[in-house]
Amino acid sequence: MSPAFVLRTLRARVRDAAYLRKWVVLGAVIGVISGVGAAVFFWALELASNVFLGAIAGFSPASPLGEGARPITDAARPWAIPLVVGLGGLISGLIVFRFAPEAEGHGTDAAIAAFHHGARRIRARIPLIKLVASAVTIGSGGSGGREGPTAQIGAGFGSFLARFLDLDARDARIAVSTGMGAGIGAIFRAPLGGAVLAVEIPYREDVESDALVPAFVGSIVAFSIFGALVGFSPIFGRVSGAGFTDPRQLIYYSVIGIAAGLVGRLYVGSFYGLTRWFRGWSIPRALRPAVAGLAVGTLGLVLPGVLGTGYGWVQAGLDRTTLLGLPLWVVLALPFAKILATSLSIGSGGSGGVFGPGMVIGGLLGAGIWRLLEPIAPGVPADPSPFVIVAMMALFGSVAHAPLAVMLMVAEMTDSLAMLGPAMLAIGIATLVVGDRSMYASQLRSRADSPAHRFRFALPLMASIPAGDAVRAARAVLHTGDTVAVARDRMEAANVPGAPVLAPDGSVRGSIDLAELTSADPAMTIGDLHVDGPVINADDPLDDALAALTDAHRAWAPVQANDRLAGVLSARDVVAAYRRALAANVRQVRAVGSTGALVEAEVGPSSALAGQAISATAWPRDTVVVSIARGDRVIVPRGDVRLEAGDRLTVFTAPAARADLESLLAAEVRVAGAEG
Repeated sequence: MSPAFVLRTLRARVRDAAYLRKWVVLGAVIGVISGVGAAVFFWALELASNVFLGAIAGFSPASPLGEGARPITDAARPWAIPLVVGLGGLISGLIVFRFAPEAEGHGTDAAIAAFHHGARRIRARIPLIKLVASAVTIGSGGSGGREGPTAQIGAGFGSFLARFLDLDARDARIAVSTGMGAGIGAIFRAPLGGAVLAVEIPYREDVESDALVPAFVGSIVAFSIFGALVGFSPIFGRVSGAGFTDPRQLIYYSVIGIAAGLVGRLYVGSFYGLTRWFRGWSIPRALRPAVAGLAVGTLGLVLPGVLGTGYGWVQAGLDRTTLLGLPLWVVLALPFAKILATSLSIGSGGSGGVFGPGMVIGGLLGAGIWRLLEPIAPGVPADPSPFVIVAMMALFGSVAHAPLAVMLMVAEMTDSLAMLGPAMLAIGIATLVVGDRSMYASQLRSRADSPAHRFRFALPLMASIPAGDAVRAARAVLHTGDTVAVARDRMEAANVPGAPVLAPDGSVRGSIDLAELTSADPAMTIGDLHVDGPVINADDPLDDALAALTDAHRAWAPVQANDRLAGVLSARDVVAAYRRALAANVRQVRAVGSTGALVEAEVGPSSALAGQAISATAWPRDTVVVSIARGDRVIVPRGDVRLEAGDRLTVFTAPAARADLESLLAAEVRVAGAEG
């Protein structure tokens, strides 16, 4: 068997597989790559930190309990820190802007943008460039989070898998979302939080429910792989001092919610304000992270907690003795200094995430509030960890508009669920204060606003019409063995701007436009040229077909059924089919009148309707079958559709016909001899 035949067979099986069977397998594959990618990035970051900060500046950043528990120490050569951070910014800027400019900034936002605007179009080089550039940025002392590169590694592989397996638009989005959640869940060692984040993070007020099961599978597999390679310990160990037993403390958690919301607004405003400021600079883009690195390194001489991830300083804030040993001004200044350092490091074009720094800013804010209240306020917990944990959840849960995911993630990072109750109150208040602002510019309000769902929500009937119902015959068909001269003559004779291209075995290879052949050697074959473009499956809904045409900037595309050409489909054909279906429904509903009622019924195993075509069924007068729900699909009730046991019918009927309709729906197959 040829590789091409194997690939076509694999694609067909994936396409035809049931949702759960498909996504248990694909989710696991995405999870494996995401877990390995997260581990490689973790090691690369450790190596970069040892080389830049360790070898050159003689500085070991404080680390949390789950990653070595290095204490807060001074640098042996503090004068070198600004130079090291600046050097890291320079190297990162040169790598990013030379090889992949779209890898600048925080990677999670780029993954969200790909989800909405082109899940199949993440370039294969992006994850690698993001990994190296982020390791250099953060490892040299730049303020950034680990989740950005791991999100892009997972999302990038999901995008590659979508291209390789020729997944439809819906499945491509699920693959990208699954990879994003798996990468983040692995690097934070928080698989449940990562899975929930995958469905929460694309929207401010909605969730991508289709991706939940794949995200569960991908995230736990990625976590298992990462844990086997790096370790399973929670980042901050088990925080035993956290607990909630006094309802009076809700007043303090409300204060934390207000403070987290205000500081969250400052974080978003500062980050995007400095990002716009850097874009106005006249110096080359590759040099801007170096200048910002010098500033961050200088700030790090005064407040070392701004350097790197900052997780070691959150660990210090979780411990009463260590926190009380820090100067109060340092504890109070660190959240704002971390905002400035992150805005400089990433907003200048450096590479890293904003999720991790957001939780660090929240944790340090909680530690500062505890230091202020503990000596004077009654009922304040004796241990600072409850305040630190709740503030971590509240600040980034609100600015990311992912409250459930962030609560679960911080709970897994601290190995404690004890603070979920107070955190719910604090996040609710913080979200109210933050309002519509978001740390992710690509995040949209809801699925109705997403280009990924634009046609399904704007034209809902379109999701129920298969593309095969709208195809028309191709006026010209090419084969990979045809010469360019023959192809041009055939398209000109048919007066078409392009034609589908078939492989020698008859499968659909893609399409090619006449304009692409004008400069080609007439003796070359079509197979020697770049044949691409979307290929739509006959059972794809029209909204996904139209989205594929729009995303590919194409006016038409070939349609295949069972790996064979079924015809071609243009945007005009899609609109015409939609208008026909809409007109038919309107005419039928008008016939029923304004006093009609909806009746729902399931076709039972012994129902007389099972196996009957819609057109062959004796429906009562003034009755309209509105929809047929079959599994997770909604089918337009065309005349040739045969009903199956388990179908759930929605029927619109006039009052006078309701009794006859209910009798028809309740009728069962008569078995010969049953009455004898």
